[in-house]
Amino acid sequence: MIKKSPRDGNRRLDIPSAERAAGKSRKKPTKPRLTKGDGGGAKPARKKTAVKKPAKKPGHKSLLAKMFTFCVLAVVWGGVAVGGLVAWYALDLPDIDKLSATTRQPSLTLFDRHGETIATYGNLYGRPIQAGEMPAALIQAVMATEDRRFFEHFGIDVIGLTRAMWTNLRRGRVVQGGSTITQQIAKNLFLTPDRTLKRKVQEALLSFWLEHKFTKDELLTIYLNRVYLGAGTYGISSAANRYFGKNVRDLSVYESAMIAGLLKAPSRFAPTRNLDLAKSRTAQVLANMVNAGYLTPEAAKVARGVGVQVKAQNAPAASTRYFIDWVLSQVPDYVGAVDDDLVVTTTLDLSLQKIAETDLVELVDKAGEQVDARQAGLVSMAPGGAVRAMVGGRDYADSQFNRATQARRQPGSSFKMMVYLAGLESGLTPDDILPDAPIEIEGWSPKNYNGKFNGPMKLSQAFIRSINSIAVRVSEKAGRAKVREVARRLGLTTRLPNGPALALGVGEASLIEMTAAYAVLANQGNGVWAYGIEEIRTPEGEILYQRMGSGPGRIIAKGNVARMHEMLAGVIREGTGRSANIGRPIAGKTGTSQDFR
Repeated sequence: MIKKSPRDGNRRLDIPSAERAAGKSRKKPTKPRLTKGDGGGAKPARKKTAVKKPAKKPGHKSLLAKMFTFCVLAVVWGGVAVGGLVAWYALDLPDIDKLSATTRQPSLTLFDRHGETIATYGNLYGRPIQAGEMPAALIQAVMATEDRRFFEHFGIDVIGLTRAMWTNLRRGRVVQGGSTITQQIAKNLFLTPDRTLKRKVQEALLSFWLEHKFTKDELLTIYLNRVYLGAGTYGISSAANRYFGKNVRDLSVYESAMIAGLLKAPSRFAPTRNLDLAKSRTAQVLANMVNAGYLTPEAAKVARGVGVQVKAQNAPAASTRYFIDWVLSQVPDYVGAVDDDLVVTTTLDLSLQKIAETDLVELVDKAGEQVDARQAGLVSMAPGGAVRAMVGGRDYADSQFNRATQARRQPGSSFKMMVYLAGLESGLTPDDILPDAPIEIEGWSPKNYNGKFNGPMKLSQAFIRSINSIAVRVSEKAGRAKVREVARRLGLTTRLPNGPALALGVGEASLIEMTAAYAVLANQGNGVWAYGIEEIRTPEGEILYQRMGSGPGRIIAKGNVARMHEMLAGVIREGTGRSANIGRPIAGKTGTSQDFR
């Protein structure tokens, strides 16, 4: 505080007592320097005190700086996080060796003896074909429909993806996809269909790797040889053959567009499933080709006018399924484990098979109720053992049990052929006479079908009329062991009884075994093994198995074959099989069993 002195009128500096008390240790203040100009004397100079500037309030510039810093840090750390996530997913990428070593189930194509397709099982893979060998129209149809910027992008089409997202947003639903062909390769060959972040990241990484590793033509080759195209076909070669019966190089513009249209939904647009829907889809593909500049409107119109001839679907008829099951069970026995595609030529005659099925169903419908039979089986066999027709039941959909090969039934009187053959080999002749009279063996007595006995008669007549008592006498004369030996030699594999009733067919056998046994006589006494496979080869034509010969050679003497032929012909001509007489030479034997089984 500044005060005037009363003595000299000069100013002095007076420090308040409080300040003096607080500042005892302070240095004594220096006397201010006096200057002239106040009251005629020098005046002390005023001390300049520092003026404090008011603090600035936070402004928008500092806020922007902080936001900028935050964004930079967020980007950096976000990049680190994304990079770490990508690196982690990259470590878990699928094995890229799958590209050259895919696993698939082999296919089997079965033909009848005339080369007609019976059925195809498993997926079909065509022979690989290079993109440069494919029709230009096919490549263009695929490009126009699946990936128009295929030759411009680097695996992921950012422009196409953005366009698809915008289109889907405007429509309010998914109408366009953004996946490139490269992404589809990555997804179809390496990844699962899961829609997860991990799968999407891995799909992108694999797409980049594929684009780096392969040329565009190589990627097209991989894609079009591996993609699923419906009806169990993989690759365009298989699809071209399956749908049009053509080599892929011979596809027309319309056919190429139809195959390209399958890529969106193969099962839905397959022409073998819904031809009208397939044609509608093909029209859209042709329009895409026009929009992409690959076709003129006039050329597209011409292509539509040519149309298409779709190869008929070769679904196996229900009746052939019994035969197919029987054949397929034998394939591994001839070629080992089935690891590759196979083409099997069978012994079946499709025309005879259709007749067999129709006649069997009619027979069951007409006469089945009389004998309480709802099912039946049929085997038609060539003399050498080749099965020409097989029906294992009335309806495969209702029952897959094959009554031709799996059912064991009593052969009844049809077994008498083996009994009489054993008698002939033991020295009996068709002209020998034996009594048709009551006989008791081991407490058992056979009876004839009509309950009557006819007295002495020739063996040939006894066979023709199916006399039970004489059949038992023949069996006893030849010996039951001899009868069983003959039956085994003719191909019966089941256990045969030891008792005297053996002669009446009370044992069990399958229909196919009994048919093969009778075929021995038609084969002039040469042994017969029933078979259904003539040849097995690869699709390229390499033969893996081929049927050679027809059995074990001669097992019945020619003289006895002739004698049995004559007696069997008599059964049809004048005996119990007269209803089967159709006016041409036929030989056979009827046979019924207990409860008509």
